[in-house]
Amino acid sequence: MKKVTIPYLWELKRKGEKVVLLTAYDYMMAAIEDMLGVEVILVGDSYGTTLMGYSDTLPVTMEEMLVATRAVARAVKNAMLIVDMPFMSYQVSPEDAVRNAGRFMKIEGVDGVKLEGGANIAPTVERLVKCGIPVMGHIGLLPQSIKQVGAYRARGRTDTEVKQLIADAKALESAGAFCIIVEAVRKEVTPLIKEAVDIPVYGIGAGPHCDGQILVVYDILGLTLLPKVPKFVKKYADIKSIIEAAIKQYIEEVKSGRYPDDKHSY
Repeated sequence: MKKVTIPYLWELKRKGEKVVLLTAYDYMMAAIEDMLGVEVILVGDSYGTTLMGYSDTLPVTMEEMLVATRAVARAVKNAMLIVDMPFMSYQVSPEDAVRNAGRFMKIEGVDGVKLEGGANIAPTVERLVKCGIPVMGHIGLLPQSIKQVGAYRARGRTDTEVKQLIADAKALESAGAFCIIVEAVRKEVTPLIKEAVDIPVYGIGAGPHCDGQILVVYDILGLTLLPKVPKFVKKYADIKSIIEAAIKQYIEEVKSGRYPDDKHSY
């Protein structure tokens, strides 16, 4: 697979070919995803809830995201690499956004940043794009706004919400975003968003009509301690059970003295 670029993603949309997006937070996972042909790898701020033990994404810092991004960037050769800008790294002012996004873009291999919000952050998106920083938009359910909205629920349930989603998508496109992530939106609404803009619309819990799909890699691997995952998550493996069985066996063998045996001794 050749290096994924913005024109390449636009060409795939024109051809009607779906794009595969997935999160990664470390070198090993990113290397596997890149090798298998994942086209867009996102260093998501879900890093905080999957690896740092936070209850939501709000505590994630620039420093934490920079560490994860450097690790992932070392592994990625062909996929497009996008980085989530963490909470309060871009909301205060366009100047803050440019400064912080610039820190990510200075990492070799990073291809752009992702911001949550619609029309309200369009001026910031426009400023970033004018500085030469590609921006992936994100509308619908906005995890960084959980304290305001109070609950993780699907969007697009009312005419007002649908109109706002379409307006947000148009505002992001006008500001220069090269694509949009639509999260937790009713599947009947996504085609309306796609019709309103020319740029690719990728979904996470937004139904089958998107130009591509993104999920959290730990979710699809079944590697989570959450008692309940979102409805849109499909578990493709149960890695957690495999890890538990391996560690349990290791504990038993060490306690019993069966490990190390002659085969595993010098």
